Amino acid sequence: MSPPELLPSLTLTDVYGCCYISCVTSDRVWVSDGEYNLMLTDTTGVPLNRVEDSCSDLYRGGLHTVNSESELIYIDRNYNINKLSKDMKTTTTFIERTDSTWEPRCAYWSPSPGDLLVAMYNADTKTGKVTRYNQRGQLTQTIQNDNTGLRLYSEPKYITENNNGDVVVSDWCRAVVVTERGGRHRFSYKGYPSGSELEPCGICTDALSHILVCDGRTQTVQMLDSDGQFLSHLLIRPSGIFSPRSLSYDVNTHRLWVGSDDNTVVIYRYITRQDALTDEHTTRPDGDAMSSSTPAV
Repeated sequence: MSPPELLPSLTLTDVYGCCYISCVTSDRVWVSDGEYNLMLTDTTGVPLNRVEDSCSDLYRGGLHTVNSESELIYIDRNYNINKLSKDMKTTTTFIERTDSTWEPRCAYWSPSPGDLLVAMYNADTKTGKVTRYNQRGQLTQTIQNDNTGLRLYSEPKYITENNNGDVVVSDWCRAVVVTERGGRHRFSYKGYPSGSELEPCGICTDALSHILVCDGRTQTVQMLDSDGQFLSHLLIRPSGIFSPRSLSYDVNTHRLWVGSDDNTVVIYRYITRQDALTDEHTTRPDGDAMSSSTPAV
């Protein structure tokens, strides 16, 4: 990877913390806090647009995502999943909540094949599950237990997908839970070094298939490889962020947006376009693409 680079940070106005970030373009993002505020902003931090009926992020997590058409998809206060058009003039219900026992906690739009991943929580049983919907809003998959029948999730907070199709969930039970696209449990990461506690918050993956997760216990962003092995802590402390809460990786500019518990967002770059292209052309002995060796940042 290229040497890490801290880009200019921004301070958000009219929000109370930065609980989640969804990139729209290279300089525009949707940001939500714990007080029902969901706004579109640019690198100035000034609100450009707002959504008035979003759910609170305080006890949840990744309540919104952006699809391939730059439409905002978000969880509203009635726990329906809505879609806001690109011109921000039309809001439609994409998935209506029909089962009151399950509450959507976080969502992620998978660019290929265009599915929506939604992590749910059942307050009665204190369990979670991941559901997958197609572009018509039809349920196509449910991931809930491992191959022995044991539950995979306690209380999902954030969800994303890796380049290999793995579903990656930041769970309140102090673990990052990773399953294959088909639902088979691959691993659960519980912190570094082994035996230490993890308080996972925001999560994302990058162009090199690393998994990045905010750890509330150490106030750091931890980098893992696609198999769950700890690689490094990202050097974000010099930027002034001491409570990283949310992450969003822009695949076009290879910028990592890091939001904190206050109103600060730092833009951080440690991968260049050349790094990503080199990784794509690195091959295994069997001829398949693989991730290149990655040193600690």
